[in-house]
Amino acid sequence: MNKAMSDQASGLRMMKSNKVKVITVTGGKGGVGKTNVTLNLAASLAAQGKRVLVLDADLGLANVDVLLGLRVEKNLSHVLSGECTLDEVIIEGPQGFMIVPATSGTKSMVELSPAEHIGLIRAFSDMKTQVDVLLVDTAAGISDMVLSFAKAAQDIVVVVCDEPTSITDAYALIKLLSAQYGVFHFKIVANMVRSLREGQELFSKLTRVTDRFLDTALELVACIPYDNNVRQAVRKQRLVVEAFPKSPSSLAFRALSSKAVTWPVPNQPGGHLEFFIEKLLDNNDAVKENVSD
Repeated sequence: MNKAMSDQASGLRMMKSNKVKVITVTGGKGGVGKTNVTLNLAASLAAQGKRVLVLDADLGLANVDVLLGLRVEKNLSHVLSGECTLDEVIIEGPQGFMIVPATSGTKSMVELSPAEHIGLIRAFSDMKTQVDVLLVDTAAGISDMVLSFAKAAQDIVVVVCDEPTSITDAYALIKLLSAQYGVFHFKIVANMVRSLREGQELFSKLTRVTDRFLDTALELVACIPYDNNVRQAVRKQRLVVEAFPKSPSSLAFRALSSKAVTWPVPNQPGGHLEFFIEKLLDNNDAVKENVSD
């Protein structure tokens, strides 16, 4: 373990109980609705009074701001280049949740060097914005960057739809994270299903494979129904929970957010809780201590 990782692990051991909840939303393949799940979950959590920050972790092919029709002047690449701070790139989304936008069409952002990783750590360390929940929306695939963001989280939400490639890619992601990084617990969202039964059957297909070949525990946390209102909301560059709050998918997203707020934040770090997250957590504690002094 290098000094940077050692310092991070040290910071993790000092974590107290009142911490930022860090949730990575990933999926293996593209097209499963991962970003839609992230943003609708963010809006639902914000509607419950939580201070939510979404990190668009598709660093070279940003789409969060595009989905919401938001104007972005600066993004994470400007933070890493030293042009501005992380607080200065944060923009506001629907329901008041916050977004750290990524960049699009920049290959260098997809392949961050070790020095740039440290720069990202420092950016979160210096962040003044207070956060209750950090949602990390990863890129598609199983790149090193996706794995890094996944292993940094307390909870990993894997979005799956009822397609053979989606199940195969989700399995590959779970296998890599368990074998290489010691991540054994995963939360599954069955997305775009025709019924609760279909969602449960989809979950069973995935667990039949993981139970046979992997030492992992999977939990089905939501079945998001196929809903034409989602497509209509996307066309309007709005979220379905905002544009169609009574639609079936909106109800499912709100139910998921109610579950998410109950997911515990561990007092002690897991073996995979590394990367930059603890810097954010320590910074929040420092601000709270300063306020109470």
